[in-house]
Amino acid sequence: MEGFGIRVPIEGSSCEHLRKRVPMAEVIKKFFIASMFMWIVPIAILYGFNHSIFPGSTQLSSQSQTLVSGFLAVISVNIVIAFYICMAMKEPTDRHVPDPAFLAEAKASIRNSTPSENEESSEDRDKQE
Repeated sequence: MEGFGIRVPIEGSSCEHLRKRVPMAEVIKKFFIASMFMWIVPIAILYGFNHSIFPGSTQLSSQSQTLVSGFLAVISVNIVIAFYICMAMKEPTDRHVPDPAFLAEAKASIRNSTPSENEESSEDRDKQE
């Protein structure tokens, strides 16, 4: 294995065979940060309501505090997920280029399949039905 990464064409280069590796560490870092916020923010909201850190939370009854803090915690997780999705959508789509060697091998294997193999596989499918 050559390491974690995605092959990307070098911008401004006319040679397709020249590729640069983009480390997967960026993707993992974004995922880790989003995961941490998905845990920290709701717990902080619950803690703040239970320890009267938020203004006005002392005026609520115990049941109302529980409902409001739980509702806000759930909303906060959904907001973090929405931000993570937005970050993922902003990533350039040209970064995900399939490997030309893999594509060539796949096309060659499709061309090299014999007709008898295809007939046998269709017969097997008919038997299974």
